[in-house]
Amino acid sequence: MWRELLRRAALQPRAPLVNGSSEALTAHELVAAVERAAATLQRAAVRTLALRADNGPAWIVIDLACQQAGVRLVPLPLFFAPQQLAHVFATAGIDALAAPRPDWPGSPLAGAAQAAGELAGLPLWRLAPGPARMPSGTAKITFTSGSTGTPKGVCLSAEHPLRVAQSLAEMIALPGVRHLCLLPLATLLENVGGVYAPLLSRGSVVVPGLAELGLHGSSGVDAAALTTAIDRHRPHSMILVPQLLQALVAAMQRGWRAPASLRFVAVGGARVPVSLIVAARRGGLPVYEGYGLSECASVVSLNTPAADRPGTAGRPLPHLRLGVRDGELTVSGSSFLGYLGAPESWRPERVHTGDLGGLDADGFVQVQGRRDNLIVTSFGRNLSPEWVEAELLAGPLLGQAVLFGSARPHCVALLWPCDTGTPDAAIDDWLAAVNARLPDYARIHAWHRLPAPLSAADGLLTGNGRPRRDAIARHYAAQIAALYDTQELCTE
Repeated sequence: MWRELLRRAALQPRAPLVNGSSEALTAHELVAAVERAAATLQRAAVRTLALRADNGPAWIVIDLACQQAGVRLVPLPLFFAPQQLAHVFATAGIDALAAPRPDWPGSPLAGAAQAAGELAGLPLWRLAPGPARMPSGTAKITFTSGSTGTPKGVCLSAEHPLRVAQSLAEMIALPGVRHLCLLPLATLLENVGGVYAPLLSRGSVVVPGLAELGLHGSSGVDAAALTTAIDRHRPHSMILVPQLLQALVAAMQRGWRAPASLRFVAVGGARVPVSLIVAARRGGLPVYEGYGLSECASVVSLNTPAADRPGTAGRPLPHLRLGVRDGELTVSGSSFLGYLGAPESWRPERVHTGDLGGLDADGFVQVQGRRDNLIVTSFGRNLSPEWVEAELLAGPLLGQAVLFGSARPHCVALLWPCDTGTPDAAIDDWLAAVNARLPDYARIHAWHRLPAPLSAADGLLTGNGRPRRDAIARHYAAQIAALYDTQELCTE
C-alpha cells in the first residue's frame, strides 16, 4: 500500500486521492499527512491507539499512519454502547485515543484522559493502558459485537487486510475507480473494500461525513439525503448493507435514478433476496452480492461482472480456500491471528464460520444462515430464519423483520414497516403473498408491529444490521408469547 501511495505521489502529485466534506488531499498531500501523523505517534511512543471519529480524510490518514509507525489500531464504532466501550478499553491495552473529545455521552473515560496534542487534526489523548493478551503481530483489532452484547476483539496482522484488498482489486478490475464511502470507516468492510482496494487500484476515495449521507447511528437512513449525496459525488463504486440497498430501491420506485457513473456496487452483511438484486439492477444500480466475516479480514467471496450468479455470494477471493464440514463453511488461506484475550484461539489453521452453506458445481458460495440461528419447530422441521426474513424484506413495505419459532408449532415475526403510516391490512396482504411462496412449516402465522426500529444503540442489532436474536427475544418476550397465546385461542 505505502509503495503504491509513494508511486502516486511521485508520478501524479496533484491527483486527488481522498475527498471529504470540507477537505481534499492530493497524492502528495496524503503522503505528507501520513508521514507527519506517523512521526507524531512515534514521538509520543504510542503502542495501541483507539480511533473514534466520523468519516473523513483524518480517519484514513490516521489508519495509514499507524501502519507506518508500527502502532496497533483499534477502530471504535460510533454506535457502541457504554458497556461495550468499557469492555474495549479494559481489554485492548489502549494507551492513546484520537477523538474530538474523550468524554462523549456514555464514555467510560471521563477524567481518565490527558490531552497530548493533535493527530491529523484530531485531538490526541493519553490513557493509562490496562492489561491485554493478544497474539504477536497484531496490527489492528476490530471489535465485532456479533450476537451478544460483549464485543469480540478480532486480531489482524498488517498483511491480512491488504491481502484482501489486493484480491478485491484484482477481481473487480476497475482501475482508477472513484469510490464513495457510505459505511462508517470503523466497519472493516468499508475500511478494506472502500479505502485500501480503491487506492491499490490507482483510484480515489470520497469520504464525506455520515450526516451528509443521511446516516444516523447504525440504522437510521434519510433516503433523500443519501440519494442527493450519491448524485452529487457521482461515484464509480459503493458498498452497501441490505438496509441501504432496500432504501435505494425504494427511492428508485419513487422516481430516483442512479447516476450512470456507477459501475460496481457491492452488498453484504446479511442475506439479500434475489428479487431485491433484480429490482436494483433494473433501476440502474449494478449490485453484486458478497459474503465475509471479520475473522477473514472482511470479504470472503463476491459476485463480479465477470462471474455473477444472483442468489449466491459469488466466488471466493483468489487467496482463500473454502470447504464444508458438517454443513458449515470453513475458510483457510489467510485467517485472523486469534481473538483478543483468548490464547486457545490463536494461530488457527482455518476459520469455522458458523454459517451453514456450501459451494455449487461452478464454485459459487451459497450461504443459508447461521448455524446457531437455526429454528427447529416442535414438529421437528429445521429452517434458517434468514431465508424467511429475506423474503419478507424483498419488497418495499418492511424495513425490519425477525422470525421466531423454535420449539413452537409455527413461526411468528416482529416487523417494522419502512413507512410508519403503513396500515396493518397492507402488512397482512404482504404476509399472505410471502406465505404463498413458502412451505407450510416456514409460514408466518402471526406478527407484531415493533414500536420502534431495532438498533445497535439499544443492543438489538449488530454493527452491520444483523439482529441479536437472543436479546430481541428477551426484550420482546411478552409480545412474542402473546402472539402464540392468540394463535392458541384461535384454534380452540
